[in-house]
Amino acid sequence: MTRLLVATTNHHKVREIRQLLDGVPLELVTLAEWPGVEAPEETGTTFEENARAKALYYAGATGELTVAEDSGLAIDALDGAPGVESARFGGADTPYPEKFALIYDALRARAATDSTARFVCALALAHERRILFETRGAVEGQIAAQPRGDGGFGYDPIFFYPPFQQTLAEAGDRKAAVSHRGKAFRRLREFLEHELPRLLR
Repeated sequence: MTRLLVATTNHHKVREIRQLLDGVPLELVTLAEWPGVEAPEETGTTFEENARAKALYYAGATGELTVAEDSGLAIDALDGAPGVESARFGGADTPYPEKFALIYDALRARAATDSTARFVCALALAHERRILFETRGAVEGQIAAQPRGDGGFGYDPIFFYPPFQQTLAEAGDRKAAVSHRGKAFRRLREFLEHELPRLLR
């Protein structure tokens, strides 16, 4: 069976991706099988640039069919920040409650605590130094008045999704149906099921 490397060390993302690709006729593997492969620097200015660079890097380092994604929160009142720096905002090791506080401080300074925002996920599929497929998923919402919910991960507690009248951290199983990552990986799933066999022949 063809293997697919899911190129992330974030176990929350791995769990979501496994659920989204469940039933696809590929053996999913993770970077845990290559502990000696160091992570590349993420120097892109867009989610797409980082996803593409990571997919090509890990495909080259492992020889595997590889999917990589770059995702984050873009807040309109903060000119799109934290954006591609979402995981590193305030410091890579800063706990998310502290990242939330920094965001609320910045929004209060601009009198925009309920700013519109979106989660974005760009993904790229690479094999043998070429990109086979790229896509992008996004979900629109706004910053919640305060963090709410203990589900999800990352910035989910401060992202309010109006159709649900909840943050994504409160949405439970409904999150996957509307999330940025869900949208992107469902498009990847369609590609893997219908186009990949022809490309790998």
